[in-house]
Formats: sequence, C-alpha cells, structure tokens
Amino acid sequence: MTPEEPELKNGLEPKPATEQKQDPELETMAVPESKPAPEPEPATIHVRSADPEAEEPNETEIQSNESEKLESNEQNASRPAELQQNRTFTMRELLTELKTEEGDDAASTPLSQQSTQQQQQQQNNAAMQLIDSVTSTDEEGRSRQRVLTFAARRYASALERNPDDYDALYNWALVLQESADNVSLDSTSPSKDDLLEEACKKYDEATRLCPTLNDAFYNWAIAISDRAKMRGRTKEAEELWKQATKNYEKAVHLNWNSPQALNNWGLALQELSAIVPAREKQTIVRTAISKFRAAIQLQFDFHRAIYNLGTVLVCLILSILICNIMFQLDYICFLALFNL
Repeated sequence: MTPEEPELKNGLEPKPATEQKQDPELETMAVPESKPAPEPEPATIHVRSADPEAEEPNETEIQSNESEKLESNEQNASRPAELQQNRTFTMRELLTELKTEEGDDAASTPLSQQSTQQQQQQQNNAAMQLIDSVTSTDEEGRSRQRVLTFAARRYASALERNPDDYDALYNWALVLQESADNVSLDSTSPSKDDLLEEACKKYDEATRLCPTLNDAFYNWAIAISDRAKMRGRTKEAEELWKQATKNYEKAVHLNWNSPQALNNWGLALQELSAIVPAREKQTIVRTAISKFRAAIQLQFDFHRAIYNLGTVLVCLILSILICNIMFQLDYICFLALFNL
C-alpha cells in the first residue's frame, strides 16, 4: 500500500479528488461570469450616463436577483428596434423636443379656427331664432312647424360638431324653406323673405362644400324664384331671376334627366323675359321654349310643361305680331312725314 492511497476503515475506495462537491454559492457566482457580456446598445449608454452609480454592478444583487435580471433582459430584447433607436438622445434634447411638440399642439388650434366656429354658431343661432318665431294660423300648420323646429335643432347640433357637414346644411335649408310656407300674416312672425334668404345662405354653403349636390342647386333656385316673385317687375327681381336661371342650369348639368328642373328653368326664363328690354325678350323666350320641349321629350305626359310651352308660344307669337305692327306703323308715319 502506497502512502498516496490511504486505507479506510470501511474498506471503500477513496473518491477521486476531482469529484469534490463545490459550494452552491460559488456556482451561482460563476454563472454570470461565464456568460459573454451583452453588447451595450446606444440607448442604454445615454440613459445611464445620467446616473453613474447605476453602472456599478453589485455582487449581492447578482446572487439574489439573477432571475429578475434574466426577465429584464428578455423584456429589453423584445422591444421594437425603432423604440430603442429613438432613445439615442440626451435628456436636454428630450426636453427640447417635448417643448417643441407642445408648441406645435398650440399652433394646431389657431385663433382663426375658433373665430370660424364662433361665426358658425352665431349663424346657427340667428337661423334658429327665425324658425322659433314662426307662427301658423291653423293647428295643422303649428304641428308641422314643431316638427320643422325639432329638425332644425338637430341640424344645428350636427353643424356645431362638424361645420363642413354639407348634408346638414342642405337639410337645414329645406327646413327654412318649408318654414317660409308656414308664415302667417301676424306681425310677430318673421317675413317669408327673411326665411328664404337664410335658406339661400345655407344652400350656398352646402354647394360650396359639395359642388355636385344637384338637389341643392334645384331647391336653391326655387327659393330665389319665390323671392323674385315678391318684388314684381323691378331691377332687383330681374337680378334674382337671373340667379335662379343659373342655378337651374347647374342642376340640369348635374342631372340632365330631370324634367322638373327643365320646366322650372323655362318658367324662370319666361318671367325674366317680361322684365328685360324688348331687344332681349325674343332671345330669352326662344330659350324658354327649348327648355319646355326638352322636358316634354323626357316625360311625354308632363302636362304642366305642355301647358307652359303653349303659353310661351302664344306670348312669342303676340310679341312678333306686335313688333310687325309697330314696324308698319313706323313705316307709315315715315312715309307720311316724307310726303309732307
């Protein structure tokens, strides 16, 4: 027996020296030392530079919080690359950027937008005052007006939420136009012309927001025609009839398959021909005849257009006869003066 192999009392062989059990604490310390240190990202460098003590590792934290570090490493690895790259600025730059964003947010709500909203609200209030003051002579008219007032309030609320809602503007204009028919002769009610004028403003705003709204142009022309009828054969009425014909023209161009628009266009031209000077009369009347004929071609049983066509033809024939008679009288007078 050699001295290197000591004899044991129990007769067992000695365990090799290499299989000695190590301390568990030493194993836990060896785990992080054996791992390669992760490459620091630019974001972590700049953020930690503000706190130098945070960069010094603590051995006790490594031994006791190893699982927490592994979870935090997994969370950092799962962050989007864009978020990590965006954090490569210092705290001074971060504060500067936040101040810039606050300035941009303040600039995004200019005073002009607030003034536009206030102006829209004032217009809505003025229109609602007109509708609220409408009174009717019979119970049916009053009941109908209550429904119109309720609808107007809904459209006013919609426009306060979205001033560019052209559907609400168009429907509100219809309410104003319908309310004009309920106006009684009582002095406390607003005039029919005021309601029609306010309706025309709503139609104008709606068509500016949506230039292809053919129904708005059509009903707008009707409202203008009603205003022109109140003014007789005056210069103001002439201008209104011209505006009505232009709106009917736009409505027909947007929807050519509308015999009603063509018929009303012809009527507006016929009314205009009664106001303009004689040299323009026949041209306007002939244009009105073409509109009535176009309406009849679209709808053969359109009796109203047939009647209007006959009326305007009679007027044209009479105007031609009168012109011929006047010409003959002038010629006779000229000959009489020449013979003298």
